[in-house]
Amino acid sequence: MNTGLKITAYAAALAAAFGTAYGVGKSADPVLGTGSQHAGPAHPAPERREKTGGEGHGGHQEGAGAVRRGGAAGGLEVSEGGYTLALRTPTLTAGTPGEIRFAIEDEHGAGLTDYRREHGKELHLVVASRDLTTYRHLHPVRSADGTWSAPVELPAAGGYRLFADFTPAGERGTNRTLGADLVVAGTFRPAGMPPVRAVAEVDGYRVALSGGLRAGRAGELTLTVSRDGRPVTDLQPHLGAYGHLVALRSGDLAYLHVHPNEGGPGPEVSFTATAPSVGTYRLFLDFRHGGEVRTASFTVEVAAADH
Repeated sequence: MNTGLKITAYAAALAAAFGTAYGVGKSADPVLGTGSQHAGPAHPAPERREKTGGEGHGGHQEGAGAVRRGGAAGGLEVSEGGYTLALRTPTLTAGTPGEIRFAIEDEHGAGLTDYRREHGKELHLVVASRDLTTYRHLHPVRSADGTWSAPVELPAAGGYRLFADFTPAGERGTNRTLGADLVVAGTFRPAGMPPVRAVAEVDGYRVALSGGLRAGRAGELTLTVSRDGRPVTDLQPHLGAYGHLVALRSGDLAYLHVHPNEGGPGPEVSFTATAPSVGTYRLFLDFRHGGEVRTASFTVEVAAADH
């Protein structure tokens, strides 16, 4: 018997309006089998980050995993500090090429056009399904009026969360992460959280996770990349670093974006990060090798810090 639920564009619009979250996907494995992305031209040498990095904001952690003011993660609010994430395309259709369009508006409703570039980009855009089985790190293009757009094709119907990670230029140049709900119409089949595993496989690569996260206390995570049983020692820079790690908390999808400690070019990429609370999280590692960016993902349980 087909247990799928048809989500029409009309129902999707209602869901977006009233905040309904739909689980998406069918994979029971923590690894995204479709993690390949075609990368652009080669990037300059990655930034060297010490483990004593400074404080980050808006869910953006640098080096030693400093968290946002108050210890909270980012991406939980659509408006903050006088800026609003205005999503122009709140609905898409599953399995169909589409486009996400949005703007970062100031308190007067004008699109922000002056950003501080971080890791080669003015803004980083992440899209994740509510059940955390689908993840995309996109690179949108900004028009002169401040409207951003990015092509995307999402595989399954349901609720998604869109995260815009950016730093305005000028006086209010604090890094921020704003979030908005996106609904994908189609046949909805709920899926559970992928199981906790210490190894992920994607496109022939094996990524092993060691270390752990603790709530409210910095901890180190080490991800070791290998291929065909051999360590990968020639990882390529991606957005100025040998790896980028995004952590999303199950339930509310609180967002953390962590950049690696000093080291490279592999096989190990280490991160020092602080989880804002206990709970279940999904970790998504973007790494570049052979001219392509791939994403390995893990489910982890975060415990309370030892005192």
